Amino acid sequence: MTRGPDKQFDTEVALSKAMEVFWAHGYEAASLSQLLKNMGIGKKSLYDTFGNKESLFLKALDYYARTTIRDIRHHLDADGSPLTNLKQLLREWQQMHSQPGSSGCMLGTNIADFNTDDEAIASIMRVYLQQVEDAFTATLKRAQAAGELSIDASPRNLARLLLCTTQGMALLGRVMDNDTTLEGAVSAIISLVGDS
Repeated sequence: MTRGPDKQFDTEVALSKAMEVFWAHGYEAASLSQLLKNMGIGKKSLYDTFGNKESLFLKALDYYARTTIRDIRHHLDADGSPLTNLKQLLREWQQMHSQPGSSGCMLGTNIADFNTDDEAIASIMRVYLQQVEDAFTATLKRAQAAGELSIDASPRNLARLLLCTTQGMALLGRVMDNDTTLEGAVSAIISLVGDS
């Protein structure tokens, strides 16, 4: 039996293209034809490489989570003041989510969209959210050690507040017609963290 031809596409690029479709439309509304067109592959290649639609969605979610967490950690772990790095990240997210046509956070929008009985999807989302919380907590602990954050503050609880606020910003940014609400939320968080 002869071996079939090698794949003619980059699986990581195809996965990022699938992620774009699921991010824009959600799992339920994303059609197979949209996925195939955006990924630039045929149906057989999709099934052979990624499995069915749900399997592809799980891989796309995982890809989004891994790349997003990497970027968050890279930003928060940069040289300089931990609190300044955190404030810069919050301001960048505020600006990003204030743009017309903002897609929000892929996981956040799909949390609102998916069937909560689907444990495979829920599990990936919980892991991602925990990793974001952990990244915030580590940064706030470094800020505390540097004397930028009160020793009485709870880095874990502040991180949870940041997680809830930033996920809310991502969702609200999809429908808001100005930056006032997100700017106010970020200013309040920055003030709270700075005064803690």
